[in-house]
Amino acid sequence: MKKKISSEDLKVWKKFTSSNEALYNKDINLKKKQNSYIVKKIDLHGFTLESANKKVKEMLLSYYKKNVSKVIIITGKGLRSSKEKNPYVSKDLSLLKYSVPDFLRTDNNLKSIIKNISKAEIEEGGGGAFYVYLKKIRE
Repeated sequence: MKKKISSEDLKVWKKFTSSNEALYNKDINLKKKQNSYIVKKIDLHGFTLESANKKVKEMLLSYYKKNVSKVIIITGKGLRSSKEKNPYVSKDLSLLKYSVPDFLRTDNNLKSIIKNISKAEIEEGGGGAFYVYLKKIRE
């Protein structure tokens, strides 16, 4: 079904095509927003639980001061963890992929700067990583 162009639309189109006026670039604001969205990574492979929590806290506080928006924390999946050999240790609670997010949710200093914690996309680590979104510093 073909629709005939109205005379009003035709006038507007002719005016538009004959004009030398520069067009507004609506993508400029989008580019500025994308550039201001800073992402960092923390890889915790090989860290003990205590050293991982200490490192994450130190880095998140530092990134918050630098207005980083998103941090990808890579814990690994715990497939090579030696905790399974010790019957007195919970294998789930000792794995970094479970314990680090719990630490972030309970630490009072970190709770005040964290906006959200969520699972990572498969291409950024999937089950062996998660995202921490930081709040913006109030100016």
